[in-house]
Amino acid sequence: MQAGKLQHRIELQRLSETPGPHRHVVQTWTTYASGKAELRQSGLSEFLTTFGEGVSNNAVFLLRWVPGVAVSDRILHGGKVWNIVAIAEIGRRKGIELRAVAA
Repeated sequence: MQAGKLQHRIELQRLSETPGPHRHVVQTWTTYASGKAELRQSGLSEFLTTFGEGVSNNAVFLLRWVPGVAVSDRILHGGKVWNIVAIAEIGRRKGIELRAVAA
């Protein structure tokens, strides 16, 4: 992961619940981290498993270490929402790789 390749602005969002009017619980997505990431196409194995569904629905985001990222979170990039399906640590808290599927 090189600094020059971190060109895509992303936001990491988490679902939160807040009390709304009339004692109803309102679920909203709130941004808890933002920064730059490297965007890669999904690998060959993802291409073969999603043949016919459109490869543009899968992506891999590489970014600097952010603590607490979970699979239940989502990525907002370029006005498009991506659901995180897998997380891998790069090095020892150097960075993270987020595999995502377009929502």
